[in-house]
Amino acid sequence: MKRWVLWLISIGIGVSFVVLLLLQSQYTGMMVKMRKDQFDESVKRSLDQASHDLERNETFNYLEGVVSNYVEDLTQLDTEHENPHSNNVLGNPMMMGVQRFDTLNMMPRLSLGLSQRPSLAMSSQQFQMAVRNAYLYQKDILNEVIYSILYNASEGSFEERINPKLLDACIRTNLEQNGVTLPFHFTILTSDGREVYRCTDYDAKGEENSYTQTLFRNDPSSKMGVVRVHFPERNKYVFGVARLMVPALVFTFVLFVTFMFTIYLFVRQRKINEMKNDFVNNMTHEFKTPIASLSLAAQMLADESVKKTPAMYDNLGKVIGTETKRLRYQVEKVLQMSLYDHDNIALKPVELNADELVENVIGTSFALKVERMGGMIEAQLEAENPNVYFDEMHLTNVVSTLLDNAVKYCRDGVALQLKVRSWNQGGKYHLSISDNGIGIKKEDLKRIFEKFYRVHTGNQHNVKGFGLGLAYVKNIVRQQKGAVKVESEQGQGTTFTIILPTLKS
Repeated sequence: MKRWVLWLISIGIGVSFVVLLLLQSQYTGMMVKMRKDQFDESVKRSLDQASHDLERNETFNYLEGVVSNYVEDLTQLDTEHENPHSNNVLGNPMMMGVQRFDTLNMMPRLSLGLSQRPSLAMSSQQFQMAVRNAYLYQKDILNEVIYSILYNASEGSFEERINPKLLDACIRTNLEQNGVTLPFHFTILTSDGREVYRCTDYDAKGEENSYTQTLFRNDPSSKMGVVRVHFPERNKYVFGVARLMVPALVFTFVLFVTFMFTIYLFVRQRKINEMKNDFVNNMTHEFKTPIASLSLAAQMLADESVKKTPAMYDNLGKVIGTETKRLRYQVEKVLQMSLYDHDNIALKPVELNADELVENVIGTSFALKVERMGGMIEAQLEAENPNVYFDEMHLTNVVSTLLDNAVKYCRDGVALQLKVRSWNQGGKYHLSISDNGIGIKKEDLKRIFEKFYRVHTGNQHNVKGFGLGLAYVKNIVRQQKGAVKVESEQGQGTTFTIILPTLKS
């Protein structure tokens, strides 16, 4: 399957997961909002009804007092009827009203006895008139009672009129009727914000989401008050509905992460396969050259038509020896990297002077090579404490690999300038190898220590290798509790710095 098809499928599945997560999140938010709105509406309706019940209870209490006084007056009236000399009835307005009321109640019966032979039409008309008069009179009495309630029932102060226990019961009853069973706390305040009551088990948790209801709302503003109610477990109740969606969200998110990780592994594996293919191609090319040289030398030795001279034998022997060493070196490199994957390499660290080792590597191998290329190598080995605990052979290979890379990646037409420095900093040994070569792009710097990875060198096809050298350097230094840093600018050169723990002098 082509790469662009795989990428298209991956992008489609990834977008589908993202959209699914967004839809689930939006649906969860809508459910939470609906539950919050429903809860708010239930609480407001309950508080409104509780306020109404409180006002109605006050009216009932007032009427109960009026009726009680009325009964007492009736009792007194009966007593005064038994005493004919008493004239208190005429001086009692309530009794006068009662007397008038009784008279009107008798009017239908009296009207029926006005004539011994009333006509049916006249009797019906008189009856309707009597009922109408009675209705109007009763209406006036009820209006008087209502006016009396308006002007007399609210004569007391707000503190005197409020009954916290009754209000608590009203709120609780109405909340339960509207399906709200959460525990609540409330405070009662006057219209100017002065607190007059707070429930005994008051808890401030959740008071930022309180509900306010006006009490005695039809009274003058000075007689009004408010009750403020809050629910400590309101948020838990409102967001409780989201818990139903959490498993689905988590499961979808896990699937999304798993899918992305799978795509990452797929892309990474594809890149590794490409690098391995490049490695096989490079290895084939690297092996072909010494094998071809050895094959040619063998053919010349076996060809009887070619006259052999001591000089020829000596030259063929050198070619065979050089190419054999080259071939063995490449094979060892591949075998060593197979061991480094499992950290199975046997290291034999010893106490050694790193500056002396670097100086030997430069003097025996690279000084002459750099001079032949028309360049120069400068060594400033000035570390006060160059003693480290490291495997001598592998430290030699590390330094050789970095110097060899500096030689291979030089710029055409520019004399190679190599600078090797050492110093102590922070109790550690620092060794830097700088060159003025082609440099490394920023996007390649992060990957140059990966196995099989080779930086593209443009038109420089003479740069050979397996992409194993820097991976080897980092692996060996890391196993010896050191670190490798690199700084580079394309077209200006590269600096590798090795940092190793030092031995106490």
